Amino acid sequence: MADGSGPAERRPAVVTAAETPGLSGLLTLAVAVVVVAGLYLGRTVLIPITLAVLLSFLLAPIVNLLRRIHLGRVLSVVVAVLLALTVILALGGLIGIQIAGLAQDVPKYASTIRTKVDTVQGYATSRLNRVMRGLGQPVEARSQAPAKTPGAGGQQKPMQVEVQQPEPTPVEIAERVIAPIVDPLSTTAIVVIVAVFVLLQREDLRDRLIRLFGSSDLHRTTAAMNDAARRLSRYFLTQLGINAAFGVITGTGLLLIGVPSPLLWGIIGLLLRFVPYIGAPLAAVLPLALAAAVSPGWSMVAWTAGLYVVTEAVMGQVVEPLLYGHSTGLSPFSVVVSATFWTWLWGPIGLILSTPLTLCLVVLGRHVERLEFLDVILGDRPALTPVESFYQRMLAGDPDEARDQAEVLLRERPLSSYYDEVALKGLQLAANDAARGVLTEVQLQKITSSMQELIDDLDEHDDKEPDAKESLEGASATLSRSEQDLPRHPPPGKVAEDALAPEWRGRAPVLCIAGRGVLDEAAASMLSQLLHKSGLKARVMPHEAASRLSIGSLDGEGVSMVCLCYLDLDGTPSHLRYMLRRLRQRLPAAKLLVGLWPAEQAILTDDRLRAAVGADVYTSSLREAVEACLEAARTEVHPIAA
Repeated sequence: MADGSGPAERRPAVVTAAETPGLSGLLTLAVAVVVVAGLYLGRTVLIPITLAVLLSFLLAPIVNLLRRIHLGRVLSVVVAVLLALTVILALGGLIGIQIAGLAQDVPKYASTIRTKVDTVQGYATSRLNRVMRGLGQPVEARSQAPAKTPGAGGQQKPMQVEVQQPEPTPVEIAERVIAPIVDPLSTTAIVVIVAVFVLLQREDLRDRLIRLFGSSDLHRTTAAMNDAARRLSRYFLTQLGINAAFGVITGTGLLLIGVPSPLLWGIIGLLLRFVPYIGAPLAAVLPLALAAAVSPGWSMVAWTAGLYVVTEAVMGQVVEPLLYGHSTGLSPFSVVVSATFWTWLWGPIGLILSTPLTLCLVVLGRHVERLEFLDVILGDRPALTPVESFYQRMLAGDPDEARDQAEVLLRERPLSSYYDEVALKGLQLAANDAARGVLTEVQLQKITSSMQELIDDLDEHDDKEPDAKESLEGASATLSRSEQDLPRHPPPGKVAEDALAPEWRGRAPVLCIAGRGVLDEAAASMLSQLLHKSGLKARVMPHEAASRLSIGSLDGEGVSMVCLCYLDLDGTPSHLRYMLRRLRQRLPAAKLLVGLWPAEQAILTDDRLRAAVGADVYTSSLREAVEACLEAARTEVHPIAA
């Protein structure tokens, strides 16, 4: 070294797990494997605890109601748990009694079943005979071979051996009787005890979860936890009420039809309907089989099938959407996958609990940042924001899907709000990618053509507030949470022609000139369309129309306002300043408006920079640009509402 010092020591680079995606992915996979293994191996303990937690969500509103009538915390919890325990034991007792009574009558139905089986076989055989005769190969009736007489043909009759079991001891008898009862009772006891402690210690458990997941922002985390608990309780109670109604309706219908043990099938329908998609069909299998065994004809089977089909259709397509919307917050794919997963882990109990458990995971994912991946994987919210989804459709060259998205959003917002909050911001993403050089010329042309098709398709929509009824239906039925959270602005309004100044009544008083970006012309087209809908005539010109070579031939007849549209200024306004000078010279009477749709552009807040550029008006949204043009065109008469 020139300064005589020794060579500098090199410190070894420290690589964290976040900097190594492969290692981070392996760690995540290892944690997932450990969690799944723990759920499977610990199912004996975890199933009662999970049932207790879900039971606490069901009982929480009842406990709150009892506390509001001044019963006290402990007494309210005890009364609510005893009420739930009474209902559970009553249902279990009814199921046992119904099954015992049904088992005694099963032998009476055997002859009916055999008769129907023989009828079906005979019909199938006759049909097969007709087919085979048509082929020239008749099927002969089966003849039973003569049974061989034991000992015939010199064969010796085998010796019969009878095995006798010893008489069971009193201990074995007690074990056979008590063992099937002890396991359900012990599970019920664990569920009740844990549910009591969860209800008594709700605030303490909430505080511990807040400390675990988000103690840095207590207000936000507390609100999220309360909201999650409230939503889960409401969902469980609503689902329980719907399933109970399903059980009552089917049980009553089976009683009127004449199917034995209708109370049993109503309770089974209540429980199985917690299973998504296949719960109702599973609940109908045994009543259908019993109806076929009881009645010699097929009318009872038809009435039973119709009862389940109609009831499930009404519950699923009418009642559920009215009570908690068209969706539970879970994607259909995640519901099926979660049902398979929890059934594999915990058996039939897991199948019944799959939807509530998955809903709990989705709610946690929506409120806890570390678990957001659960909402992305299992939730029904779009993985992309509306702006990202719009850009993806433009990038794919699919204006039809973009129009579908626009039609949904336009049910509850005006056209100018959609253009500002979705279309312009989507074009900004494209402009940023174009500036980074990641978009090819073919892709840019595809975005440009798709955008122009979309603008043409949306020309049929007026820029006005949507109908209140249509807005409510659109927001509640089809909009996702991210779409509902989009900013929404009222339309600029509309001006009557007789309210315009004389110089604004020409062929095209507003001239929309695109910036030098490839996508700026699309922004100019949107502004021109909104101006037309506001009562101002406008036309669009490409950027080359204001260049040094073409400015002399620019048609400025009747132009009162020139709007320059930029998605990106490339960091320097020099070319904009020179363009404005040329326009001043060519159109001295016209006002100059610069629309810089990225709101973070420095020129929008720097007064010295704005004075140096020399425009009359600066706007950061299409709505502001339309309002500025209306303000300039307006006379003393106020504009009429849209």
